[in-house]
Amino acid sequence: MAKGLRGFLWTMLLLFCAIQELGSWAMHTAVEGPGLGEPGDPALLAGGRVKRGWVWNQFFVVEEYTGTEPLYVGKIHSDSDEGDGSIKYTISGEGAGTIFLIDEITGDIHATERLDREQKTFYTLRAQARDRQTDQLLEPESEFIIKVQDINDSEPRFLEGPYIGSVAELSPIGTSVMQVMASDADDPTYGSSARVVYSVLEGEQHFTVDSKTGVIRTAVADLDRETQDRYEVVIRATDMAGQLGGLSGSTTVTIVVTDVNDNPPRFPQKMYQFSIVETAPVGTAIGRVKAEDSDVGENTDMTYQVKDEEGVEMFKVTTDSNTQEAIITVQKPLDYESKKVHTVVVEALNKFVDPRFVDLGTFRDQTIVRVSVLDVDEPPEFRPPSNLMEVQEDAHVGSVVGVVTALDPDTANHPVRYAIDRSTDAERIFDIDAKTGAIVTGKVLDRETAGWHNITVLAMEADNHSQVSRASLRIRILDVNDNPPELATPYEAAVCEDAKPGQLIQTISVVDRDEPQSGHRFYFTLAPEATNNHHFSLLDIQDNTAAVHTQRVGFNRQEQDVYLLPILVVDSGPPALSSTGTLTIRVCGCDSNGAIQSCNSTAYVVSATLSPGALIALLVCVLILVVLVLLILTLKRHHKSHLTSEDDEDMRDNVIKYNDEGGGEQDTEAYDMSALRSLYDFSEIKAGDGGGGPGEGGPGRNPASELHALPQWVQSPDLDFSVFRDYICRKVEQADEDLSVPPYDSFQTYAFEGSDSPVLSLSSINTWSSSSEQDFSYLGGWGPRFRQLAALYAGRRGEEDSEES
Repeated sequence: MAKGLRGFLWTMLLLFCAIQELGSWAMHTAVEGPGLGEPGDPALLAGGRVKRGWVWNQFFVVEEYTGTEPLYVGKIHSDSDEGDGSIKYTISGEGAGTIFLIDEITGDIHATERLDREQKTFYTLRAQARDRQTDQLLEPESEFIIKVQDINDSEPRFLEGPYIGSVAELSPIGTSVMQVMASDADDPTYGSSARVVYSVLEGEQHFTVDSKTGVIRTAVADLDRETQDRYEVVIRATDMAGQLGGLSGSTTVTIVVTDVNDNPPRFPQKMYQFSIVETAPVGTAIGRVKAEDSDVGENTDMTYQVKDEEGVEMFKVTTDSNTQEAIITVQKPLDYESKKVHTVVVEALNKFVDPRFVDLGTFRDQTIVRVSVLDVDEPPEFRPPSNLMEVQEDAHVGSVVGVVTALDPDTANHPVRYAIDRSTDAERIFDIDAKTGAIVTGKVLDRETAGWHNITVLAMEADNHSQVSRASLRIRILDVNDNPPELATPYEAAVCEDAKPGQLIQTISVVDRDEPQSGHRFYFTLAPEATNNHHFSLLDIQDNTAAVHTQRVGFNRQEQDVYLLPILVVDSGPPALSSTGTLTIRVCGCDSNGAIQSCNSTAYVVSATLSPGALIALLVCVLILVVLVLLILTLKRHHKSHLTSEDDEDMRDNVIKYNDEGGGEQDTEAYDMSALRSLYDFSEIKAGDGGGGPGEGGPGRNPASELHALPQWVQSPDLDFSVFRDYICRKVEQADEDLSVPPYDSFQTYAFEGSDSPVLSLSSINTWSSSSEQDFSYLGGWGPRFRQLAALYAGRRGEEDSEES
């Protein structure tokens, strides 16, 4: 049946094309006229119109041709063709020689391939008529078009899928969900091949589609997301306007039903039970409950509240924003002994309510929560919680200050024992009776030392000392009059010698360590021993002060420069206590304006101008100065004695032994040669004696005579010191020859001789003249060390005797 229908369509199409071609040929004949002349005929050109030499029209070819023979497309023909085969027809352009072939002699064009209009709708070609012998164009090249005739061979297609739409639940009938659109590749300008209509294949119970626009709408008003939250709807598109034989395509549309708040919260249980210990602190979570809601998203957001008054006072309900659970917490301390079970009504309601669905019912629900309080062993409680006690400071040791009471709140009601935290009463001023809780004094109290005492009292179960409670207790010590009044300071006053009677010289005030509740009141009077006083008077001013005035005209420092005035002070009690203080009054000289110039007592003047601290500092400075002076004198005395001991030292030639080996004659650091030149400059002496040296004095010069003149060097201008040079040279030679002596020889010259020498002095001071009677024979008794010196002086003495004789 399909083949018959397709053959019928091909026959109708070919007939249509033939009719169209014939109509075109007839129109061409009518316009151009028969018997067209040759191209380029002058007669035709003279007429002002070029005669057309081509005889053919626009060609059509049906797509999807399935025949076995090439499909005839059309014929091109030149009116100059006489049918003798002298004209050759050719074509060029799109598909020429491949898709389209032409008969060179007849001009017939055939299609050799199956064409598809959806791929290409027309082909543009060019036709040529040439002379077969010369291959020259006989006609101008002409362009022609071969159109592909459409048939309904493409079904509608949904190109924008997959389609997903949404609609709110409980939407009214006809609510638009979404729009779908199908495309048909056939020619929309030719026939009804591209005219598409829509219909619902599946899901027509809940949705409809507009046949022309493809808009999908709801078909019912009771879509319930909680029952079904999505639908798969199949939409079909059919071309040929839905007529019989049209092609169709389909697509699946997913429609999601969105939620609305059409379901109230509901508690799964009508009663919940929790338990908690009575010592749970405020804020402790007891448990959680949750109301279920079939909705989703923000439509399930809950708020919870406590409905009954008792529950509002004892408990608090908050909402967990993540789980939408109600958290029940303790808002007030629990007491098992007061109430063992609490009943709380908790209500849940939606946070966001849609007013469109209020007629569906109330969007809230309630449940009952029972909270059982568990008993625990609690420490005793102080009752009443009074923390202030008072006691007189003169209370005897063991006097009761007050009583504290604590009870065990548990049902067992254990006995309670009391104690004082000794870290708050380290001096043990108070004691407490362990059974009765009576607080008594443990020591004598003194308000002036400590007016308040803060102690901590402990109450514990008798059989379980770990259950302890504490109470702070403040004990106030009440004052009694046990301290006499005293003068505020050790008053000292001054009175001028020319003072007038009734002149105020001092105002006196007193202090009292007591603090009576009615306030202080003091009375002033002169002591009994001052009743015969005629120099000064005392006036009580009635404001706890008194004034001292003079009673006579003028005072004389020479007669008496200090007056001692005893003053009796009495407080108001009870009992009344008194004390006597002394006012020191000094007589001073004053100027004409009454300003004090001087007083006989230096101490008073100093005290009037310097404070005690300044006096102490002054005394310390004086003491330091004295110590410094003594120290300086001691140092000077020590230095003087040191110099004296140095002066008394026996300054003689010293023989020095060295334990190290010297450097020989080249060693210049063994001793300082300046010691030899400090007193005698040998260069000057040499110049003075004419350059005489050892060996230059002549054979008649005797060394003994030279040494004899040694003590007279100060006064004699003719002294010759060559003897020293000779002596040193001999010593050096002896030292060089003797290997047992140290390498260093020292010769020192002293400008003075020491005192306390065991031998007599050799000084020439006492033997100035050459005719001295001094005898040097005692030098022989000095030992071998001075033997050579004794020989020298003995020789000198012999020469002097010979000269005298």
